[in-house]
Amino acid sequence: MPHQPDNMLGESSALTTALDHLSQLATIQRPVLVLGERGTGKELAAERLHYLSTRWDAPFIKVNCAAMAETLLESELFGHEPGAFTGASRLHVGRFERADGGTLLLDEIGTMSPRLQEKLLRLIEYGEFERVGGQRTLRVDVRVIGSTNADLRSMAHTQHFRADLLDRLSFDVVHMPALRHRDDDVMLLARHFAMQMSAELSWDQFPGFAPQALRQLRAYDWPGNVRELKNVVERSLHRWGDQERAVETLVIDPFQSPWADAPSQHEVTRILQPQHEDALTAGERQRASPSTSLSHSAGLRESVDHYERTLVLTSLERHEFNQRRTAEALDLSYDQLRGLVRKHKLQGKNKGRG
Repeated sequence: MPHQPDNMLGESSALTTALDHLSQLATIQRPVLVLGERGTGKELAAERLHYLSTRWDAPFIKVNCAAMAETLLESELFGHEPGAFTGASRLHVGRFERADGGTLLLDEIGTMSPRLQEKLLRLIEYGEFERVGGQRTLRVDVRVIGSTNADLRSMAHTQHFRADLLDRLSFDVVHMPALRHRDDDVMLLARHFAMQMSAELSWDQFPGFAPQALRQLRAYDWPGNVRELKNVVERSLHRWGDQERAVETLVIDPFQSPWADAPSQHEVTRILQPQHEDALTAGERQRASPSTSLSHSAGLRESVDHYERTLVLTSLERHEFNQRRTAEALDLSYDQLRGLVRKHKLQGKNKGRG
């Protein structure tokens, strides 16, 4: 392949296993399924299969089955004859014909209708098909690769996917690992994306990640996988805007408003009672009380801020300033807790504790 794509960068055993599996399958001409969550590089895996095979100099064609209505997808895959339907004024060569001698990737194959599944089954078994509106049987030599994040076996059991087609497609199945199973690769990828973004920002160098940002990288489970990691790193560097100081905070959730209203007295009380009251001792509950060290004449917002700060600090102390465990104890997301720590200037409270 001409270069190593981002999703394929890494040294983890999970990624190495998947890449070795792809390399083994590249030498044969059977259909293959590539399974994995969004952002794990399923399309890149199919591309790797093609370019490592003897078909490398033939076309590599791909189509997203979920992006088209059934009639349009049928025409795109198999082509159509002039007059096949309203508006079909000339011959349209489908993607199977264009991929002849090469490889066709059917992305999101689980969304294909039963009727098209039947036509696909015939093509895989015999290499034969007819264009929409055509009478002549055509033959092609195409390696079919299907990819999806759906559970095709469960869909076959419920008759939402043809079991015989699944049998033909699954000569072998490659499972692309999620980033949470590639712990050794998170830092490598994050620095790779950070250096790319630094160059795009015309920085002289990437200043590195501060310890708290490194902790965020390790603690987050990356449901969007490599694509999400890339977005987070690039967004964080752009917002940080300082090439002289290490990046201290990752902006994981851009939808979280920094101007969110302070919680009401009722909302703060809900956080502590009843589900979290047992997490604090009686003394800690007394310390967290909004009446402690605060005049009865204080306004509602001041009382709420004091209560909120005391509650967060008390829970941080109880969990030895481990923000992940503190967030879980308070039923907050990691980013929500980080926002409260910044709001109440609690960043330096754990100095000397490691």
